[in-house]
Amino acid sequence: MQPSFILNNFMDLVKNFFVLISYVNNNAFPQPLNEQEEKKYLQLLSKGDEEAKAVLIRHNLRLVAHITKKFEGANEEKDDLISIGTIGLIKGINTFNPDKGAKLATYAARCIENEILMHLRSIKKTRSEVSLYDPIGVDKEGNEFPPTG
Repeated sequence: MQPSFILNNFMDLVKNFFVLISYVNNNAFPQPLNEQEEKKYLQLLSKGDEEAKAVLIRHNLRLVAHITKKFEGANEEKDDLISIGTIGLIKGINTFNPDKGAKLATYAARCIENEILMHLRSIKKTRSEVSLYDPIGVDKEGNEFPPTG
């Protein structure tokens, strides 16, 4: 991959992240596109139109919020799950192929869910790790016992 391609994708991700944060803070996601609008923006995206990609992402954020509700008991912040789900949405939009017969929402939903599940699996692995520098306990007065060694 060329560095300019990676940088452009990173900048798109940052820009979309700030748009996402404003939607989450205001609790107002845009309505989904109708079938004709979605088809139009997918055609523009296939021609390399970056604004079409941004429109598709913006209008599918409601789907991300809906899917993250399934993971409310995962001891993760809702904003974090929405951010991770948005990465899945962006990946889904980047790799979607309308010629395969699936709808964008169906394909993107799987990508969003997979991204969240990958995150939950990765934190599950590190959750049980303990540092050698963590205190081993607390005395009656609340003072930490220093690690031995």
